[in-house]
Amino acid sequence: MSHYESHESVTTAEWVRGNLETVRSDEPDVRLVEVDMEPDVYDDWHVPGAVRVDWQTDIVDGLGGDLVGPEALSSLLGELGITPETTVVVYGDRANWFAAHVLWVLRYYRHADVRLLDGGRRYWELEGYETATTEPAYTAREYTVSGRVESIRADRGEVQAAVDSDEKIVDVRNPMEYRGENPPAEVPDTTDREGHIPTAENVPWGEAVAADGRFRPEPALREVYDDVLGEAGTVTYCRVGERSSLTWFVIEELLGGNAVNYDGSWTDWAGAPETRVATGADADNGGDSA
Repeated sequence: MSHYESHESVTTAEWVRGNLETVRSDEPDVRLVEVDMEPDVYDDWHVPGAVRVDWQTDIVDGLGGDLVGPEALSSLLGELGITPETTVVVYGDRANWFAAHVLWVLRYYRHADVRLLDGGRRYWELEGYETATTEPAYTAREYTVSGRVESIRADRGEVQAAVDSDEKIVDVRNPMEYRGENPPAEVPDTTDREGHIPTAENVPWGEAVAADGRFRPEPALREVYDDVLGEAGTVTYCRVGERSSLTWFVIEELLGGNAVNYDGSWTDWAGAPETRVATGADADNGGDSA
């Protein structure tokens, strides 16, 4: 079983498996949403009753683009049969990279009840649970975004202020990206400059999950993130904001910290010529401008 079966922000695969009738229902009580790095894997198989969201067209305006606006998000959610009262359970591939990003976006836009399916696609497949290949269609509902929660989102100016203060900054990318070397092939190349934000500490996102894709138990997570749980708060970032959403979820939701996600992330920071960029493995490297 999941280490977080009683956590209000986490849903277990076992619960979904035991409640597939509810998940598949046209009633908007619970809606299961799949979000993958490669959206076409949904067609290979998905959890029965799950609808598909394409992160790159439905949630952001392309790589490095801004978030979807409230009107477009309201339309999308309504088309998926979701109301403001629906419990939305999000999952996907890559240990829920993009699922966590969609969860963060829904939290930002004040959706009341949105949760991660612990383990995502990987755990569901490992357990051999029932899958489907047909995409369900639900009755469209009325949905209107009620506002924004700006306290969970950081912009470039706020990140610069964190560099100059005691606020912690955590770079969740892999060490190669952090050091300023060429990113691996699976990571989109979105900038001309490589490195990290000065003072940022490198805690790769994968430290949060076990081999089966589920979150590690809380004591193990606290050991991993202890150095970046600052009293003044923690800024999370990656390259385009999706991996950092997973770390934001761990710090904010599972560990009860005070985190903000810099969704512009490295693409925004490195794309601004006035920002300083650090390279190498030293978080205290003050960095140089372009």
